[in-house]
Amino acid sequence: MAADQSGMTERKSGKAEILFSAEPSVLASIKAWRRWLSVERNCSNHTQDAYARDLAAFFAYLNEHLGFPPGLGDLESLMAADFRGYLAKRHNEGLTRSSTARAVSTLRNFFKYLDCYDKVHNAAIKAVKTPKLPRSVPKPLSETEAREALSAFGDMHDTPWIADRDIALMTLLYGGGLRISEALNLNREDISEGDTMVITGKGNKQRLVPVLPVVVQAIKAYLDSCPFKLKKDSPLFVGARGKRLNPGVVQRQMRKVRALLSLPATATPHALRHSFATHLLADGGDLRTIQELLGHASLSTTQRYTEVDAARLIEVYRDSHPRARK
Repeated sequence: MAADQSGMTERKSGKAEILFSAEPSVLASIKAWRRWLSVERNCSNHTQDAYARDLAAFFAYLNEHLGFPPGLGDLESLMAADFRGYLAKRHNEGLTRSSTARAVSTLRNFFKYLDCYDKVHNAAIKAVKTPKLPRSVPKPLSETEAREALSAFGDMHDTPWIADRDIALMTLLYGGGLRISEALNLNREDISEGDTMVITGKGNKQRLVPVLPVVVQAIKAYLDSCPFKLKKDSPLFVGARGKRLNPGVVQRQMRKVRALLSLPATATPHALRHSFATHLLADGGDLRTIQELLGHASLSTTQRYTEVDAARLIEVYRDSHPRARK
């Protein structure tokens, strides 16, 4: 990142610029905060970029609201009404509650960092309430849909080894309950000949995940057909040029499968993780074990899958019970 000639704007190199309009002292603090997110909090690149975009939008609002790029003293003087004005503007622009809730989280995170490092002390942000969000329920695929989707991935690409790669990746997501980022961050050496693998998840936390024979077979078929010599420290899943596979490629392939099978918009790569948990629960898996397999820090997060199972039972009841049919 570098400041422009006026020292007022911080730029982020990459696919898209993220601009911050503020005094140099604030820009330095933003740069340090983003380094802290990466090194200390171990946030993913996706999370860091999302936080940065939210913060850039806040500073754009402050420039308009105050009439000048803010300094550290201006940030310390902000009142609760200033923060609420920003959130109201977002609401008027039609942004969703979940987007606004993330914006509040970003501001709290940034001002907490400033407070911890004695740069700015502003308690007003604590008076700003996060919008209440409806409790989301995971939307898994049915067992039949999951099987058909995995099979369809083999028909989505004319190049055999890429088709094998996609089948292996999706089989791993469904068979191991991995997040797409966890799977794409794997290296060749992370796949052993044993029946378990160590997965590094959110917050750099590691967990042990069983590897089903069907997953082993799918990965072996992919590695045997892959034209690149994958060393131990090479990415496990690679793109057409041999570089680490981009999640956008996976999302695009999933959209093709979705269209082919007439699946709902909720049928995403992450839905295979939801399907993994829901199908385990339906077949008698206990919540604590599923929590460990998914790498959830809190059991309450895993308990959402009981709501999915309950909804399925109610649907079966309504469709099947004589007294429920009219």
